[in-house]
Amino acid sequence: MMRFTGILAAAGMLLALAGTADAQEKKDITLGVGGKPLLYYLPLTIAEQKGFFKEEGLNVSINDFGGGAKSLQSLIGGSVDVVTGAYEHTIRMQQKGQEIQAVVELGQFPGIVLAVRKDLADKVKSAADFKGLKIGVTAPGSSTALAAQYALVKSGLAPTDAALIGIGGGASAVAAMKQGQVDVISHLDPVISKLETDGDISVLIDTRTAEGSKKLFGGSNPAAVLYAKSDFIKANPETMQRLTNAFVKSLHWIANASPEDIAAAVPAEYHLGDKDLYMKAVQGSKESYSKDGIVTKEGMDSMYNMLKTLEPEFASAQIDLGKTFDPQFVNKAPKQ
Repeated sequence: MMRFTGILAAAGMLLALAGTADAQEKKDITLGVGGKPLLYYLPLTIAEQKGFFKEEGLNVSINDFGGGAKSLQSLIGGSVDVVTGAYEHTIRMQQKGQEIQAVVELGQFPGIVLAVRKDLADKVKSAADFKGLKIGVTAPGSSTALAAQYALVKSGLAPTDAALIGIGGGASAVAAMKQGQVDVISHLDPVISKLETDGDISVLIDTRTAEGSKKLFGGSNPAAVLYAKSDFIKANPETMQRLTNAFVKSLHWIANASPEDIAAAVPAEYHLGDKDLYMKAVQGSKESYSKDGIVTKEGMDSMYNMLKTLEPEFASAQIDLGKTFDPQFVNKAPKQ
């Protein structure tokens, strides 16, 4: 009996120690994102609006920046703990000697669309005609900028042959195109669907689908992921697991939700004044979201090849793609 009591006491001590370790982890999380109303980041909005972070015992404060490059800068600078941003940032930062890891994939295709202003459509019929034009992107250095540059290079131009202009997300991006501030736009829904429906643009490249993504990138191309500094992940494994659980719940919810359900779940201002249009954009983008939260080897290689094509320093860089994504958290997330 005394031995059994001792075992119970030891087990209780281990549980107490585990609880103490968990308590020491950071539960008040600051998350950076660049253009939260965009459908590229819908899994984040759903996790927030449906209370999935709260269900996991987390208090998540979201800082919305003008583009993905700015949210990355905030992570490096220490003003945010984690980021929902483009997967390519994990490769880029490794090349710079900083370990950034993704823990869950949110988008398997970028969902980025390149389109020309309608009044220029008779002159600009492909990316080969972009030379000397102004291309509106969420922010220079963001995934929308990278896609535009890649389209330029694949068309035989230099990535600097067109000017990249940061126009933010949402209403500001719509206004920039309607007012003629840019000639071409490399952007995401619902901005693209709004401009398309209003007759302001002619679509040239569309990566919202597997077919369109393959046409530009040659295959799948990871989009938004949740990433953090490797030392933060190591210091806060339980918190990272809970964050991953919330995003996996969000991906499953989106997969089973109707466009009407999704439109009702997001803030009304995300509709850009037209709920029906927003639902149409959602329907067109549903294929782009990750099915299982896993960044595939094919996707990693596709992104790395794009960076090597665009930026000479990557041609000789020693990048360990295995360090850009840690699947352990997704693998442990509860299956729906």
